[in-house]
Amino acid sequence: MQPSPDFDPVTAAKKLLREGRSGALATLMPPSGDPYCSLVNVATAADGAPLLLISRLAVHTKNILADPRVSLMLDERKPGDPLQGARVMLMGTAATSDDPGVRRRYLDRQPEADMFAGFADFAFYRMALKAVHLVAGFGRIVDLAPKQVLTETGDAAELVAAEPQIIAHMNGDHADAVRLYATKLLGARDGNWRCVGCDPEGLELQLERTALRLPFPQRVRAPDALRHVLKQMAEDARRAA
Repeated sequence: MQPSPDFDPVTAAKKLLREGRSGALATLMPPSGDPYCSLVNVATAADGAPLLLISRLAVHTKNILADPRVSLMLDERKPGDPLQGARVMLMGTAATSDDPGVRRRYLDRQPEADMFAGFADFAFYRMALKAVHLVAGFGRIVDLAPKQVLTETGDAAELVAAEPQIIAHMNGDHADAVRLYATKLLGARDGNWRCVGCDPEGLELQLERTALRLPFPQRVRAPDALRHVLKQMAEDARRAA
């Protein structure tokens, strides 16, 4: 399917990926290969790769350790008939990660997991995507390549490295702007919105279990450029207010 003026499948898939906070994880039972599905909480790496925190005591983790092939479905959790909402199915493999950035990004989005993230049987996993299947309504069913929904970060190392400082600065010094981004630019309900992520293509904002993606008007690769973009977006939000 080709994008239409009112529908861009790449944008729709990226939004679902970045805003998802829980989803259905499918794994394969050894030795039969029978499918097994479970509910998991999720986050994303800087490039958008899904992140999990799961226990070796869980059936799905035992399955992954025997066969890393998985699929993960995320949906937009809209009111009404869930089949009328958008969802994205991600296929690939899952592997453990001891990258501190993976831990930080997951816990920024799933803070309640901090109490058991250090347990010996828990580990962080990162999905390497192989295929993406988007269902976004009648006639809007699209297969996408992983490179279409993941975010290039190779040219934005400075921005990625500065993400913890950016988040702390936005939440500590510009909480009013974060709130305006959510309520005026994204039309969200009022509340104590906070910034939980930053990558070259946008910010992630979160209020309790609700997450929203705020895309940048242009790609950002360094903190100095980000400062100008955020200032302009704050001005736009204040005018909207």
